[in-house]
Amino acid sequence: MGVKERRERQRQAVRQEILDAARELFIKDGYENVTMRKIAEKIEYSPTTIYLHFNDKADLVRFLCEEAFVKLVDMFEKLGEDLSDPLLALKRCGRAYVDFGLKYPNDYKVTFMMALKPVAPEDYLREDSMGMRAYGYLRKIVDECIRQGKFKNAELESTTQSMWIVVHGITSLIIAHPDFPWADREHVIDQTIDKIIAGFAA
Repeated sequence: MGVKERRERQRQAVRQEILDAARELFIKDGYENVTMRKIAEKIEYSPTTIYLHFNDKADLVRFLCEEAFVKLVDMFEKLGEDLSDPLLALKRCGRAYVDFGLKYPNDYKVTFMMALKPVAPEDYLREDSMGMRAYGYLRKIVDECIRQGKFKNAELESTTQSMWIVVHGITSLIIAHPDFPWADREHVIDQTIDKIIAGFAA
């Protein structure tokens, strides 16, 4: 490995260390109570080092959200592109979304559950953003359900967003209340996803 490659690897390692520390502190102390200096102190760097990688806290949040969406898109893409049975594909997509949140609860909290400084719409509504890629994956399956006549009298955007709202509700509730005496967590998750899909198909 050359000097240039080694330096780039070190730079990326420091950058990831900053992101991991910021995520942990945002969850523990809340966005408003975390400063760039506090993040620097946690990983024993100077604040100047943090600013070499990120402009401010909002910039950190953008990258944390993008990092979470990369993981979500990766889980979606592992499901494949087979839409011959779009209802089954939609069920698998919904389940993958919940599994993502439960596998990466801290990423999920920062991206979807915390009162963070709002990210500018142009950051998350860009067609090439990972967030829109994740939404697009769900939207494509819903579109196929409508195209094949599985969902009757359904409008694409509102149906897609309703599906997202439901799986987000399941995910955030389980993350927020892990010690609740769930009847059978896996059954509750699958039943909820099945019922919303059955409702659209009715």
